[in-house]
Amino acid sequence: MVLLSVPAVPAPGSARSGDLFQLLLDGVPRTRAELAALTGLARSTVAVRVDALMASGFVTAVGGGASSGGRPPSRFAFNPAARTVLAVDLGASHSVIAVTDLAGTVLASLRAEIAIGEGPKPVLDLVIDHARQLLDSLGTRTGELSGVGIGLPGPVDHTTGRPANPPIMPGWHDFDVPGYVRRAFDVPVLVDNDVNIMALGEQRTHWPDQDNLLFVKASTGIGAGIIGNGQLQRGAMGSAGDLGHVRVARGADVLCRCGNIGCLEALAGAPAIAAALASHGSDVRAGELVDLAEHGNPAAVAALRQAGRDLGEVLATCVSLLNPSVIVLGGSLASAGDHLLAGVREVVYNRSLPLATAHLTISLARSADDAGILGASMLVSQHVLSPESIESALALRA
Repeated sequence: MVLLSVPAVPAPGSARSGDLFQLLLDGVPRTRAELAALTGLARSTVAVRVDALMASGFVTAVGGGASSGGRPPSRFAFNPAARTVLAVDLGASHSVIAVTDLAGTVLASLRAEIAIGEGPKPVLDLVIDHARQLLDSLGTRTGELSGVGIGLPGPVDHTTGRPANPPIMPGWHDFDVPGYVRRAFDVPVLVDNDVNIMALGEQRTHWPDQDNLLFVKASTGIGAGIIGNGQLQRGAMGSAGDLGHVRVARGADVLCRCGNIGCLEALAGAPAIAAALASHGSDVRAGELVDLAEHGNPAAVAALRQAGRDLGEVLATCVSLLNPSVIVLGGSLASAGDHLLAGVREVVYNRSLPLATAHLTISLARSADDAGILGASMLVSQHVLSPESIESALALRA
């Protein structure tokens, strides 16, 4: 089970069922007496709250506790199977759609090729159609669906779920993605940048004890998801982590598609690397870089190592500014062995101060292709399992 949050003890005397429920999100079974001791509530009050949570399905009985004489007390725990989540990870040319439980366990998934540039309606119609297929295959009624989480390959205003001038997504600017999807599934629809949800998925599943993590996606573009003090940091307008358009020294005369000179993406993005190799006589497409490097092509290996150094130049500044404990490299370029990783480590450890790097881990992503789906699922779970959402769900049943 994925740890959804570190359970916090509610304020003494707090009687809300939603607050009591937070104690059970770690999956550790507890008795009514233990919950009463933790909250300071009367056992009769705890019993009423637990019964309401049991009726909703969010909590289930999991067997007896240790007895001090007489019948063993019942123990209760979070039930991740109470609801399902629809998790969607969209890229420039692919989509991954999955149905998960509330702990992020994938129940069914489907991968398909897409062209994000075709516009929001054709792409989202395909997503909705595939989602219905998955739900039907599981025999899951849409009424059991708690929410939809979507990651998009571009900037997103998280408060509205609308894309904001995404460079590789013509026709998507300010499109009401949540509203369009809610016409098919009348549940909360949460939308975020794909790198943000990948950061969330990677951190929660593989680095749960690390509250300060930087997830870097190196592919066609380059971006980062920032987790500080355990929380995803989106910035004032949702554009935090846009590393691809930070200037690097080697790019003094390199024009970026954004119109600026010397952007990291114009040097270390997959198309830029392929173009640089082509200028030296190698006929290489961006999608072939990983295969060439894996087969030991010297030019491809050297190009990826240099891309790592360029990325490391930017990340060295991030280390000084944010002081993360972990930097995780993901995306297609990071999948080509340790070549990109070696270049990043070379520069970051040399350029950053010892205090910032003494306990810094720089690693390849462990969740691989699953990070986006896991993060989209967690995005929804965090929302629907919050104290306020639990209170609302119980009120509707009353």
